[in-house]
Amino acid sequence: MKIVFYGVHSYDIEFFTRANKNFGFECVFQRAHLNIHTTALAQGAEIVCLFVNDFADRKVIEEFSRIGVKLIALRCAGFNNVDLNAAAQYGIKVVRVPAYSPYAVAEHACALILTLNRKIHRAYLRTKDGNFSLHGLMGFDMHGKTAGIIGTGKVAKKLIKILQGFDIDVLAYDLYPDLEYAKNNHFRYTDLNEIFEKSDIISLHCPLTEDTTYIINESSIAKMKPGVMLINTGRGKLIDSEALIEGLKQHKIGAAGLDVYEEEANYFYDDNSDNIIDDDKLARLLSFNNVVITSHQAFFTHEAVSNIAERTLENVKEFIEGKPLSCEVKNI
Repeated sequence: MKIVFYGVHSYDIEFFTRANKNFGFECVFQRAHLNIHTTALAQGAEIVCLFVNDFADRKVIEEFSRIGVKLIALRCAGFNNVDLNAAAQYGIKVVRVPAYSPYAVAEHACALILTLNRKIHRAYLRTKDGNFSLHGLMGFDMHGKTAGIIGTGKVAKKLIKILQGFDIDVLAYDLYPDLEYAKNNHFRYTDLNEIFEKSDIISLHCPLTEDTTYIINESSIAKMKPGVMLINTGRGKLIDSEALIEGLKQHKIGAAGLDVYEEEANYFYDDNSDNIIDDDKLARLLSFNNVVITSHQAFFTHEAVSNIAERTLENVKEFIEGKPLSCEVKNI
């Protein structure tokens, strides 16, 4: 069975080739991202494998249906880049990897928090130049602070435990709160207004939906404590970048750690060091010394990428064998 992979990098080839020894599929690795102009690369394949910056909108789905694609296997947890309505209409199944390593993403979120708090990024650059001044490097004790966690899936629950190790008080928000887990692990669910008003650190771990798009916006930022730290390891469009820039300029937001960006597809996962970044919002964010942007790498550990490869190919195997798809994404 032939699988066409879009948006492939060297590590994808390495980990999927290794995992495929247990499955024996024909894997065709394409460097190009998926869009309406690259659908032809899937000619002759019933299965395509996509990552976060491969976009299967209605036009792509229609073309996939025409050339015989029957399964979209996402090698990620998020599925906002696939038009599920169109996929259901044309009978194309969609599967994903809902859990690969909650530790990886939670630990990266914590790394962003510690980096921003103790100005590690600034100190590193200074000392490389022989500058050992402490000016501008003062942080705060994590002990006794309040963290607001928006979305309490597996990643968030791991982060909550990490933060509690610093004696941080945790407030959480979720449309479907796990009240029993909160009781057993000594944190409290509340509404978004209290999260915004009381949190010293806010970390986003909710999926991107119509309801959560720009959940961080001008209005929500106005409710936040002065100097709040904002962390996003979820999806870029959870934050309105223009509102974030204004919040930073007005010193309402004291620091921001972003592993994702709303228009990242044109930049992330590629070397753009020889090019001028012509996205004015991204360029502005990169100019702030209290903003750390990483390249959507929170998932990027050996364990996580190995699990992604194994689960993705297992999803394909279930489809080929006609078994129930344990990781199917269905349109609601």
